[in-house]
Amino acid sequence: MTIAAPSTDWPSFRGDASNGGVAGCGLPAKPKLLWTYEAGSAVESTAAIVGDTVYVGTKKGLILALKLADGKSKWKFKASDSVTASPCVVGNTVYAGDENGTFYALNKSNGKLLWKFKTKDKIISSAAPAPGVILFGSYDYNLYCLDSATGKPKWTFKADAQVHCSPCVFDGLVSIAGCDGKVRFIDLATGKEKASASVDANMAASPACRNGVVYTGSLSGDYLAVRKDGEVMWKNKEKASGAAIFAAAAVQGDAVIFASRSGSIFRVDAGTGKTRWTFKAKDSVDSSPVIACGRVYVGSDNGDLYALDLSTGKRAWLFRAGAEIKASPAIARGKMVIGTGDGAVYCFGK
Repeated sequence: MTIAAPSTDWPSFRGDASNGGVAGCGLPAKPKLLWTYEAGSAVESTAAIVGDTVYVGTKKGLILALKLADGKSKWKFKASDSVTASPCVVGNTVYAGDENGTFYALNKSNGKLLWKFKTKDKIISSAAPAPGVILFGSYDYNLYCLDSATGKPKWTFKADAQVHCSPCVFDGLVSIAGCDGKVRFIDLATGKEKASASVDANMAASPACRNGVVYTGSLSGDYLAVRKDGEVMWKNKEKASGAAIFAAAAVQGDAVIFASRSGSIFRVDAGTGKTRWTFKAKDSVDSSPVIACGRVYVGSDNGDLYALDLSTGKRAWLFRAGAEIKASPAIARGKMVIGTGDGAVYCFGK
């Protein structure tokens, strides 16, 4: 069973542990800018929205808690290095790693440190929750599964290269798509690999799951669907110049949305991989698309934030931020929050 996307909160990088990138409805047809927070450094971290609070990391190593209503600061925590991973909020705890390789658990109410865990290299991977544990990857080649209450390791899985992606959790499995060119399926309880597929290309994009199938892309422009038994259902290659897929896919129904450094944002059929439409942004797209109420929301490196019609790919709305957007949209409670390269955190809504 795939975990359903939350309808009211956005507690982690892709909305839930299956990395589907699907939000509930609530945004107006023409979202209005409600507030802007100046973070003081680039924001590549995707925000989490839980209750009345936004949580986000910055390149200067801050983890911020902002009021969703007006963007006012609630608390700040200083990490030891840049926080480009997205915060993950579970219960009363905020989890996030930094580029010094330290993983933090913070009190959600006041930002006080509860515990920390040190890896041997940087953490870009956003954490994913599962019952009683928290999972994330590190550039030290490891996927970590820690006790969420204490930070003690439950198990560690060693890949053959850096684990840049955020793990995807479904059906008692954890999937990672790695810089070693493999899509892996790991037993959530034991940390033992159950199946894998070789892609023959490095991967940084986080896998997204629906109905026991993982969708992901490679740095060589491949995009593919892999069943949880390791069978590659289909694999295609983007032919555009500069094709490299860093963004996670968004998956809803029979629609899979990919985005590429070629500037292409495209919808394919989940069962066949056939392209339904392609939209060309004016620059690279590392921002992972989010599907909400018949639209696709995604940012680009030239600072454009788009809403595209899910059925046709036609542009339905545009906001020009004026600085590159590496972060992905977080959509919850009738609002959309996203950070930019010049340190602005924007909130849109009615």
